[in-house]
Amino acid sequence: MNPQDLKYTAEHEWVKEVGDDAVRIGITDFAQDALGDIVYVNLPEVGQDVEAGSAMGELESTKSVSDLFAPVSGTVSARNDALDSNPELCNSDPYGAGWIVEIRPSEPSQADRLLTAHEYGTTITSN
Repeated sequence: MNPQDLKYTAEHEWVKEVGDDAVRIGITDFAQDALGDIVYVNLPEVGQDVEAGSAMGELESTKSVSDLFAPVSGTVSARNDALDSNPELCNSDPYGAGWIVEIRPSEPSQADRLLTAHEYGTTITSN
């Protein structure tokens, strides 16, 4: 079940508003399951500007390497450095300790245009 308090992208990322006008981003349970065991996470640096829809990092699993896409445009304000030594957190706790980065959106309302939990659920069940 997809947490109802999050927004989602068609690229299987979730977005949650956090303090300091930032949003926290991670991959969904559906994404981590499809990827398999994640063995390496390449994260953008704090201070890096990212563009919505553009690759901002990579997730490497035992099956493949997948791009991590920015769901909003803005500046990376935090990264989950725990993933450097424990990338498997993306598998074991994708909505908690496995979060990936925080971004300060250049336009605060960008996240409002993302998918609701229901809309995201419909996209993954129709595939």
